[in-house]
Amino acid sequence: MMKATGKLLAMLVLAVAAALVMAPALSAQTLQLSDNQPPDYPTTIGDRKFAELVKERTDGRITIDVYDSAQLFDEKSAIEAAQMGGLAFCRVNAQPLSDFTPALGVLSLPYIFRDEAHLWSTLNGPVGEELLKELEDNGLVGLTYYDSGSRHFYNNKREVKTPADMKGLKIRVQQSKLMMGLVTSLGASATPMAYGEVFASLQSGVIDGAENNWPSYYSTSHYEVAPFYTLDFHTRTPEVLCMSKFVWDSLSPEDQKIIKDAAVESQSTQRESWKAYEARAIEAIRASGKVTVTIVNDFTPWKEAVQKVYDDVDLGPKKGEYIKKIGDVK
Repeated sequence: MMKATGKLLAMLVLAVAAALVMAPALSAQTLQLSDNQPPDYPTTIGDRKFAELVKERTDGRITIDVYDSAQLFDEKSAIEAAQMGGLAFCRVNAQPLSDFTPALGVLSLPYIFRDEAHLWSTLNGPVGEELLKELEDNGLVGLTYYDSGSRHFYNNKREVKTPADMKGLKIRVQQSKLMMGLVTSLGASATPMAYGEVFASLQSGVIDGAENNWPSYYSTSHYEVAPFYTLDFHTRTPEVLCMSKFVWDSLSPEDQKIIKDAAVESQSTQRESWKAYEARAIEAIRASGKVTVTIVNDFTPWKEAVQKVYDDVDLGPKKGEYIKKIGDVK
């Protein structure tokens, strides 16, 4: 199915929104969920578990059709369609969500999470729920968080053990002020570039390295041309399963509870799927014998180096409050 853009998007939004206005009068509803990942990806598996639970607990009154592989929308368009009520659900990363709700950008700050346990204690506790509530001012209801792993640096020049080893390396980054600031603060040269150009650019020397999680490092074959992989866990930005507030408000409190509970329960399936997905990538990379994996044990110099990123990034009036709250989570 072709992605909806421009006039087509507007027409789709209006048509679906009109149908949703009448939905409460109907005995059954079929709602759409947009995901940009392929069918076997962990977020899509989580989406389908969520849909299964909702259908089961409403005795089929509410059916959720999951559209993977960006069949309906890319992430930004999915957010906009859900805000207008033209899409019921979207699974998107917290980083693009922060373009609409700046407070969520706190989840992408470098080294803000001490470890994986701290990440999930934050997301599944009061702070995580408070951040989801921030979405409601922008037409969305945050239902739950999904795992997206941790991002690490890799390059083809040398082993990186400390920030000093990053100096002078040309590192590909997303077109993001935060990511460019992160790489620059570590002494490297931030090079924005389309994702599909990275492999050839590593081969030709246009760049020296990039950053991503284990599965992406493997699936792109970047490990073959950038064999120094440093586990520094600089960001652990989660995925978010969202619902259109327009659609949410059209449901009964009972159905709202079913949807929220089903989303929360689907997280365990998604996280298990992510762990297995990541483990397969790690096993394959290690089996190749091509990669030098360096584990960072002392994060102090890394955190100190990126303090300017914390100072410069604009996350709205609650930035300091949320940074402190996350730091205080045990």
